[in-house]
Amino acid sequence: MPYATAAVAARALLVSLPLLLAATPAPAPAPAAAGWSAAPAGGGRPSFYAEGAPGAVIEDTVAVTNRGTRPLTVRLRAAGTGAAGLRVVFAGPAAAALDIPARTRAEVPFTVTVPADARPGDRTGEIVVRDADGRESAVRLLFRVGGPELAALTVEHVAVRGDRITYELVNRGTTALVPRLAVHADGVLGAVLDRAPRTLRVHLLPGRRLKLDEPWPDRPALDAVTVRLTVTAPGAPEATGRASARFVPWGATAGTAAGALSAVAAAALTVRRRRRREPSRGGALT
Repeated sequence: MPYATAAVAARALLVSLPLLLAATPAPAPAPAAAGWSAAPAGGGRPSFYAEGAPGAVIEDTVAVTNRGTRPLTVRLRAAGTGAAGLRVVFAGPAAAALDIPARTRAEVPFTVTVPADARPGDRTGEIVVRDADGRESAVRLLFRVGGPELAALTVEHVAVRGDRITYELVNRGTTALVPRLAVHADGVLGAVLDRAPRTLRVHLLPGRRLKLDEPWPDRPALDAVTVRLTVTAPGAPEATGRASARFVPWGATAGTAAGALSAVAAAALTVRRRRRREPSRGGALT
């Protein structure tokens, strides 16, 4: 069934549409609950998919087929669409409860309203149908808000907590991102951690914030370090986050720990000074 895009003012006309009942069932996917199933009307679609500009109202229809020999009562709701910034409204009595006679298919129109200030990008949700026994069938809703695509992300709140590096990734753009992460840490005497970039197993949607952590089981027992996280994604500028931490042996007093760190720093400074003072051994004798 093709999608129809209407102006926002047309929504009132749509929600007043009568509930359509068909006397013969149409082909549908394998039922998720005994004796009945839910699917996009028209057949041939595993899920709902639509595109629209900010402020648009998109119309579609969900079909609930009762293949049983007894009447069926179901309730319809939208799940996950509020968090995605979409408003879903069902027409007629489906907004409360829907009674479907035996061996009958009910087709329920609904609208998806895109906020006027919605940012471009992909949104996801579900149309969920639930019967009186608590059994559910969910149909996925995929929506793309039109507009220019922008890939941008940041890495924030980097911290070293025990043997883990915690951080947050934020998608600041309008497209879904699969980030790559590189980890580097410098101690008093040089690099103590250097992990090459790798692809993270996350799918970061526009506007979403995700808390992650990086294991560091072999961190130094005694050192002062600066950790640097570098995150990239296709089309997005490189993002960097930093954090500092001091490691001291368990049981050490504050004074002993401070003295030990000072000693390590002094040793590193002495080595560097000696290297600068050593004469070059490759010159010719005069």
